[in-house]
Amino acid sequence: MRLRLLVLFAAAIAGTPAFARPPAPAATNHIAAWQPRFGRARPLVAVVGENGSDDSTTELADYVLPLGILRASKAAEVVSLATASGPLVLRPALRVQPQATVAAFDANYPDGADYVIVPAVSHPRDPALLAWLTSQGAKGATLVSICDGALVVANTGLMDGHRATAHWDTQALRAKVYPQVTWMRNIRYVADGRIVSSAGISAAMPVALALVEAIAGTPRAAAVARTLGVADWSDAHDSDRFLPQWGNLRALLATNYTNHWLHRTQRLRLPVATGVDDIALALAADAYSRTGRSRVYTVAASLDPLPTRHGLLLLPDLRADAAPVHGDRELAWQASIPPAHLLDRALADIASRYGRSTAYGVALDLEYPGFRR
Repeated sequence: MRLRLLVLFAAAIAGTPAFARPPAPAATNHIAAWQPRFGRARPLVAVVGENGSDDSTTELADYVLPLGILRASKAAEVVSLATASGPLVLRPALRVQPQATVAAFDANYPDGADYVIVPAVSHPRDPALLAWLTSQGAKGATLVSICDGALVVANTGLMDGHRATAHWDTQALRAKVYPQVTWMRNIRYVADGRIVSSAGISAAMPVALALVEAIAGTPRAAAVARTLGVADWSDAHDSDRFLPQWGNLRALLATNYTNHWLHRTQRLRLPVATGVDDIALALAADAYSRTGRSRVYTVAASLDPLPTRHGLLLLPDLRADAAPVHGDRELAWQASIPPAHLLDRALADIASRYGRSTAYGVALDLEYPGFRR
C-alpha cells in the first residue's frame, strides 16, 4: 500500500488529479436472491484465508466480519477455511484457527460452496488459493470479495468481463493489471452475476448484510443490522473522498509512515474470554492496530483456542499472568455497545490517545465514511 500511496501523494502535491472522476453509479445494486442447490435447506458459505507460507496474512475485518454476521443471521451454514493446516495470521492483529483446509472442505462438500468470501491476503497470486477458487467458481459458487480480495478473484480470471470494485488504494493498479474487468468507483459493493465485490475494509459489514438479504430476505437482514447498530447497508458510497489530497495527506502519512518512524509501538492488552463478540473484537483490533502507534494483543486465562460468540476459534496472544512490558496499556469496551458503534468509539479513543490526524488516517485506511476530520 505504501508505494502506491507515494505515487498518489506526488499527484496531489503536483496539483493534478490522481485519477479521472467519473459520475457515481446509481445506488441500485442488489445481490441476486439465493437459489437452492443440491437439496440444501440453507446455503453453504466458505470464508477462506491464506496461510501457505511463513509470511502469509489475511485481512482481519475482511475475514471475521462476514463470518460473524452470516452466522449471527442463522441464514447459512458458514465454514471458516484456510489454504493450509495450522493457524491463520490476521493483519494487522490476532490469530485464529480455521475449521478446515480447502482440501478437507472439498472432501466434505464435493459439490462446492454456494458462496465463497474472499478477503484481502498478502499473496493474491497464491497458487493453492487461486486453484481452489477457480474450482469453486466452476462448481457454480458466487465469489464475494472483500476489499482487495478482488485482486485474488481477478487473478483467477473469473472477474474478466464483469463489473467490480475494491479498496481505493488499488484503483490505478487494478486498471493497469486487470483491464478485462470494468472497475467501478464510488460504490460500496457491486453485484454482477456470480461475482460480488466490495470497496474498502469497512465494506465487509454492508456487503455481508446485503448477502443475508439475498439469502433470507430484507426483514432478516434488517433484524441483524439492528443488533449490529447498522442503519443502512446500501451500496451508496463516495470512494473519491478517500483518495490522497491536501486535506488528508497528513493523516495518511501519520498512519502509514511517520507514526512508525517516530514512535515505539504500544501494546494494548485486550482481555478476552469464551463467547467474546468476534465482530466487535475485529473492529477494535483492526482500528487500534493500524494507527502506527499501537497493536492489540488478546489476553486470556490460557493460550488454548477460545470459542468466540459466533464459533470462531481465537488463539490468544498472551496469558493473563504474563508480565506486562513497559508501556503496556489495558484496552476494553462496553459489551452493551453495538459492534458498529464500537468503531466510532474506537476512533474517538484513538484521537484522544494519539491525535485526531491518526484517527482520521485509520478511517481513511478502513475506507470508513462515518468519521470526519
